[in-house]
Amino acid sequence: MLRMNRVRVAAISIAFTLVASFAMAQSTPSAPDGKVTVLHAAHLVDVERGVLVSPGEVLVRGSRIAAVGEKVEHPAGAAVIDLGAATLMPGLIDAHVHLFLHPGAEDLQTIVESVPERTILATLAARDDLMAGFTAERDMGTEGAGSADSAVRDAINAGLIPGPRLRVSGNAIDILGGHEDAVHYNPAAHVPSNATYANSASELMEVIREQVKEGADFIKIYQTGKDRIVDGKLATPYQYSRAELEAAVAEAARTGRTIGVHATGEPGTLYAAQAGVASIDHADQLSDETMRLMREKQIYAVPTFAIVEYFGEHHENPAVAGRERQLQVQHAAEFRKQLAAGVPMAAGSDVGPFPHGTQAREYELMGKFGMKPADVLRAGLLHGARLLGWEGEIGQLKAGCLADVIAVEGDPLQDLSSLRRVRFVMKGGVVYKP
Repeated sequence: MLRMNRVRVAAISIAFTLVASFAMAQSTPSAPDGKVTVLHAAHLVDVERGVLVSPGEVLVRGSRIAAVGEKVEHPAGAAVIDLGAATLMPGLIDAHVHLFLHPGAEDLQTIVESVPERTILATLAARDDLMAGFTAERDMGTEGAGSADSAVRDAINAGLIPGPRLRVSGNAIDILGGHEDAVHYNPAAHVPSNATYANSASELMEVIREQVKEGADFIKIYQTGKDRIVDGKLATPYQYSRAELEAAVAEAARTGRTIGVHATGEPGTLYAAQAGVASIDHADQLSDETMRLMREKQIYAVPTFAIVEYFGEHHENPAVAGRERQLQVQHAAEFRKQLAAGVPMAAGSDVGPFPHGTQAREYELMGKFGMKPADVLRAGLLHGARLLGWEGEIGQLKAGCLADVIAVEGDPLQDLSSLRRVRFVMKGGVVYKP
């Protein structure tokens, strides 16, 4: 009965929120080409140089930035938005999100919730992320909702609902009995996997082709898992061989797509680096050779610290919570080794199992565990833009870039927690959070 009441209350809340979201979308269509806006604030972050410009102004024409500086032209008839003591900066980028997940038993959401229900919740997650300043994201798998993320992406692009720019993968790919398979449930119950099975190079190619047909922008593969701690060290079985991953990378590249892998440790991470994937997400432990290859090939590590911190603080099982905290300490130490080895980094939070709209914490943790704030911003924004395939379009305030601009309270070059204090959001020249 409590479950039913909760669902009914949630359904009512969702209905009202969707109406409000739709109204917002209808009242903020794509910025007309002739619309001119000047944004003024006390400061502006130059991400590339890692410096604060004071004061800061951005001239926006239509959906793109026309000029940036201490003072820009104020054309006749331009709308001027004065943000006072705030700091202007590019919209944030999260390179690892799950719009179709929310806090709870993620492995059973495919059983308890229908795909239509999960899609509705995903639209609300997208709205929450945008309002938190995340104007671009890479959705790393719908966890059993198939290609429903393509519909969310397309609705955002059409201006029907508010949300970040999205790169989507559809269902992730996994082996039978792999990381996302329901191996700990009664086999007779036939609980489905949260990913799509591919057990050979030929099956990988078949699944990739199907996902491309269904609208995937890139491919997500589970390469390691499940993880264990053995004698104080991470142990994780690999799922695909180097040759299998090379076949997958080649097939994705045939249609201009890349592959991001869930991979926490060796030898799976090495096989992924040898195959030439675009990113190794989580990357808890990397060998010297893996780090060398990632530096050489510019393969991004996406640490995902925020999800581990959340599980360490909120898991209902004390043993699991303790294990998560232990993994975080170990990963932080490995992260510092990776930085010293020159491994390129991007920022991705794995948000979904923890509340959407709170993932700026990832940027903070990257700073806490060894990166200077300016380097964290470059990793999140410049590297994030490249990883998502929008290099030169987003991630910086520069003439010609898309007008994805936020304003935060404080100086993120000194205090990364300021990224949690977003007071203004513009995407493509449209103001979503005044």
